[in-house]
Amino acid sequence: MSGTSIYTALFLLISCLHLSGATSGGSWSLLQPNIGISAMHMQLLHNDRVIIFDRTDFGPSNLSLLAGNCREDPNDQALHHDCTAHSLEYDITTNSFRPLNILTDTWCSSATVSPDGRLFQTGGFNDGERAVRIFPTCQNHNTDCDWSENPVALSVRRWYATNTILPDGRAVIVGGRRQFNYEFYPKDSNPGVSTLAFLLQTKDPEENNLYPFVHLNVDGNLFIFANNRAILFDYKTNTIVRIYPTIPGSDPRNYPSSGSSVLLPLNATAAEAEILVCGGAPKGSFNLASKNATFVKALTTCGRIKITDHSPTWQMETMPVARVMGDMVLLPTGADVLIINGAEAGTAGWELGRNPVLSPVVYRPDGPSGSRFVVQRSSSVPRLYHSTAVLLRDGRVLVGGSNPHIYYNFSGVQYPTELRLEAFSPDYLSQDSSGLRAVIVTESSALELSYGKEFVLGFNVSLLRSKDVRVTMVMPAFSTHSFSMNQRLLILGSKAVTGSSSPRSSYAVVAAAPASATLAPPGYYMLFVVNEGVPSEGVWVHIQ
Repeated sequence: MSGTSIYTALFLLISCLHLSGATSGGSWSLLQPNIGISAMHMQLLHNDRVIIFDRTDFGPSNLSLLAGNCREDPNDQALHHDCTAHSLEYDITTNSFRPLNILTDTWCSSATVSPDGRLFQTGGFNDGERAVRIFPTCQNHNTDCDWSENPVALSVRRWYATNTILPDGRAVIVGGRRQFNYEFYPKDSNPGVSTLAFLLQTKDPEENNLYPFVHLNVDGNLFIFANNRAILFDYKTNTIVRIYPTIPGSDPRNYPSSGSSVLLPLNATAAEAEILVCGGAPKGSFNLASKNATFVKALTTCGRIKITDHSPTWQMETMPVARVMGDMVLLPTGADVLIINGAEAGTAGWELGRNPVLSPVVYRPDGPSGSRFVVQRSSSVPRLYHSTAVLLRDGRVLVGGSNPHIYYNFSGVQYPTELRLEAFSPDYLSQDSSGLRAVIVTESSALELSYGKEFVLGFNVSLLRSKDVRVTMVMPAFSTHSFSMNQRLLILGSKAVTGSSSPRSSYAVVAAAPASATLAPPGYYMLFVVNEGVPSEGVWVHIQ
């Protein structure tokens, strides 16, 4: 049976089981009962540590700074003298964390990872609205490794903006509250801002154009979705290349109506690109919730659009359950999108979500129409406003956050501030799949990739029934407010596997790195070998 046939057969089997009412998939584990802060923002770095932060004006957190590191900020709206942390570094390998000292307010900010692996974190609120904060990839457990900040590095305030890494390694920072423009970081010959009228045109009375969904297209232009419509935008010439149809139903999908979006996996030829937008809230939901305490049922629909088509149209599908404030994570199989977190009614905002959706859903883009969604096993932890989810190198999904309150609030409320960290393990991590799970044995030092060049990936695996394995490459995303910025998965071109099952089940596959930085912007990625839908543990690779 060919590799493609195996993937199809597996999908049909799982779909039939789901439709017949079989037990939903995946499993949950509690990693930390109390990390001290709420995981409003998360970013995985290539040292297998996750940088987590919330905001400085929540009041005192449950995590103390190291002695003598108290923050003095006369401009802070909660505490002028604060000896508690609002950021931390979580070490995945040791399941431990340490406090970090962030100085300016990171509330509703954005970020990218630079090609050399540093976290460039931008904007926020109050004294942080024009700040750029840089976090290095710390080695060992150096307690001196911490944030550095420039409070006036941006040209204008950036609150609820979106960052996207570009082929040249810079970040473009798009929009933000009352900012109908974009700018770049690091600064170059264009240190100012450029107008983007589309953001003004998509502003409605509820401001449902914040945290726009921005994806780098395979032609180098930016797909920008705001409110209920999208454009293809040439940021170099400040021109609109294409105007896409309004999503059917015309309901808003961006904050505060807070649906989510991903660029679906790109194949080796990268001739096509397709966007998926799921969930959100009907028009007027934010005002009804905030002014009348009326919590409207969230949207049940997803829209797909092939943005490279000559005449693109939206194809609509219905999720098993309504969802607002959900997060979408591309799983390393290259065939699955995890939809997780969120609520069944209301919107984003303080106290405005109701009926937590505890069951994730896996969406399979290549499955038969009408049966692409598979409900997963439920968590017991509500994840509402200010929740996050990121893919880890071992294939798990780290889940945290949920603070729908102006301050930390742990009692006397329907949904207390959430300090627990969980991991969701998809079905491919079950014991039943262990024989199919490859182990990459190529030394990580050999995995400095060059655009368009082939490389050899050695791996061991107990059970290899087809020589057509899949090699995938995933850029780790910055997760906040239901959108994972810079999330990108490529299915690399590869040749048939060579090797033998005896004596040590050792194999090798020749794969080709992406052809250009337009397809894969420079930086660190997680690389996986996928055998019959089961990914190996990933290894870090660098491309530039």
